[in-house]
Amino acid sequence: MKDERHTSSLTPHTSLFLQNLLLFPRLLRRAGLPVSPEQSLDFAQALTLVEIGSQEQVYHTARSLLLTRQEHLVLFTTLFNRFWLRLGRMGQMRPQPTPLAPRHLQDRQAIPFFTLMAQKASQQHQERDVADRSQTYSPAELLQHKPFAEMTPEELATVRQLIQEMAWPLVWRQSRRRTRNRHGNLLHLRQVLRFASQHNGIPLRLAWQSRKQKQRPLILIADISGSMEKYARLLLQFFYSVTHSFPEVECFLFSTRLTRITPQLKLKNIDRAVEDAAAQVNDWSGGTRIGENLALFNRQWGRRVLRRGAIALIISDGWERGNAAQLRQEMRHLQHRCHRLIWLNPLLGRQGYKPLVEGMATALPYIDDFLPIHNLQSLHDLSRHLARLGSGRQ
Repeated sequence: MKDERHTSSLTPHTSLFLQNLLLFPRLLRRAGLPVSPEQSLDFAQALTLVEIGSQEQVYHTARSLLLTRQEHLVLFTTLFNRFWLRLGRMGQMRPQPTPLAPRHLQDRQAIPFFTLMAQKASQQHQERDVADRSQTYSPAELLQHKPFAEMTPEELATVRQLIQEMAWPLVWRQSRRRTRNRHGNLLHLRQVLRFASQHNGIPLRLAWQSRKQKQRPLILIADISGSMEKYARLLLQFFYSVTHSFPEVECFLFSTRLTRITPQLKLKNIDRAVEDAAAQVNDWSGGTRIGENLALFNRQWGRRVLRRGAIALIISDGWERGNAAQLRQEMRHLQHRCHRLIWLNPLLGRQGYKPLVEGMATALPYIDDFLPIHNLQSLHDLSRHLARLGSGRQ
């Protein structure tokens, strides 16, 4: 009711100004920025709650609701300033015989106007980018090679967003089942015989088949002990990103005990998913018992999740306070059960690092791929590595 009273009290000039402001999402789409209908609706509702004569209020309202990528900020600001200049301030506004609202403009007039404004702003944005790139880099480029352990809280917030937006490739395997495929390499004998029965037993047509392709399950097991505390929250962001890229993913955390967090990470809201997953863990920054927790995983979860050629990723620095003999036995068992065993170590990215600690040295002979996970570039390398993995043993 409050919104309705506010809207109904608008003067004709103010109402016209508000209608014109509602065209701004359309201008952003013309410029190539992603703006959904839901965002446009939220923007329209928000304009009834702010002072639309204030350029600052309208700008921050539009920026918070219509801008989704940091790299689009310069172009967004340029478009907004040009659009606001076109409208004029509230105090200087006069009735327009042909206002910007679509109902007063034919499409053949509106489309060139928006396209021209978007092109001018885009060209200005591109020119500025060319000049800036001579001595500076974008935030994403600057953070590609900076270790997670050396980042400021602001940089870590940016990295979390970049990790959330990463796309992870599916890893495929060949199923024993077969399906019809005109480009297959195996004769579909049943179909050939069916065709032949229609022509007095003469096989005039051939049919082909191939083995089905299915995704390999992915198992993520991360160490959140005291030595891995600085990476723990980023690992949850990494787990969330992978979980929403693969249909079949299982996620586990361990320190002194093993905790499954797969259901929590299935939530669509990333903040709630990460918080719920963190709430499931009662041993943050505890001691490191890799062998005991792998034994629990192999005994309680291995048979359920290590199926159909799964790929297992263990994320740990290898500091083990438990029994090295037990770790050796459980690593051997885990490697035998999965298609490929990958160990991601954040210390591997340091210059001169050698896996000399007892836990890491014990596990190393049973690892198929020993990779770093210390910065954004290492995550991109991991993505490419997963894409290259073949069908191997079943």
